Amino acid sequence: MNTVFCLLAALFGYLAGSLSSAIIVCRIFGLPDPRTQGSNNPGTTNVLRLGGKKAAAITLLGDVLKGVIPTLILKLFFPETTMLWLLAGFFAFIGHIYPVFFAFKGGKGVATAAGVLLVWEPIVGLLCIGAWVLIFAITRLSSLAALAAAFIAPIATFALNRSGKELPILVLFIVAMLVFRHRSNIQRLLSGQEQAFKTNKSDS
Repeated sequence: MNTVFCLLAALFGYLAGSLSSAIIVCRIFGLPDPRTQGSNNPGTTNVLRLGGKKAAAITLLGDVLKGVIPTLILKLFFPETTMLWLLAGFFAFIGHIYPVFFAFKGGKGVATAAGVLLVWEPIVGLLCIGAWVLIFAITRLSSLAALAAAFIAPIATFALNRSGKELPILVLFIVAMLVFRHRSNIQRLLSGQEQAFKTNKSDS
């Protein structure tokens, strides 16, 4: 495989992932910088706290799409060259966490990882999203829902993988990064101090 194509695929994914939906949406809506307000995390849950449901929904859609779009484009144009769209998806996830356009201060990567998985292995992606929705509905703990989805991802990937031997390795790395990014949440969960999300009915 041409090394230049691999580098271009990785760069394309990384630049797409570096478009921080939370920061862009907050600027458009005139909201505080999510990196300095609320939980200080530029992600959907924090935007929901700061700006309500509409801003959060746009943020979530943006984060998912920046995982889907670069990965899907490479998959459509190079369906037989698996490594190219695997690299595009993986680096879209990395770009979300460490965005070059926003001083490398990004989110935790859950929504973007879900978008990538939906293209890599759609059933795996749907299973992880389903797990997140179920756990969040029961506990109202976004972090616990994310960790549950991360736990399911490698198991489902090993069971359902049709995209090559590199896929489980990349999924394991993504899961490791998700756990690392949630390390403070894990500490609060273990100590019973993680607070359940409360919806403000006046949010729009």
